[in-house]
Amino acid sequence: MPRYLQIITAVATASDARRIAAALVSKRLAGCVQVVGPVESTYRWKGRVERAKEWLCLVKTSHRRYNQLVTELEALHPYDTPEIFAVPVSGGARKYLAWLEAATGPVGSRNQPCP
Repeated sequence: MPRYLQIITAVATASDARRIAAALVSKRLAGCVQVVGPVESTYRWKGRVERAKEWLCLVKTSHRRYNQLVTELEALHPYDTPEIFAVPVSGGARKYLAWLEAATGPVGSRNQPCP
């Protein structure tokens, strides 16, 4: 697994997305969570094709925080079966990746607002 990941999840409301974002960042499980929405999702659930407006959370994290992040996200997420995709980051701006490493590191690491 690469050193950095982008985790993708979606929720039904902006307030749920903001709550999840704040929790993940405050616990240093994510350096930044971008909330995008609403987006329209079409999916199969319990034998039916459904359509819903959702808010997309793009979570930036380090690989070493992945397991803790997933555990926390499953606890925070309002869905029975939340979408949780880990997309490997194969490269990125050196300064941004250094910032992400610090933002998801121990307290006292150099920390800046999400660039």
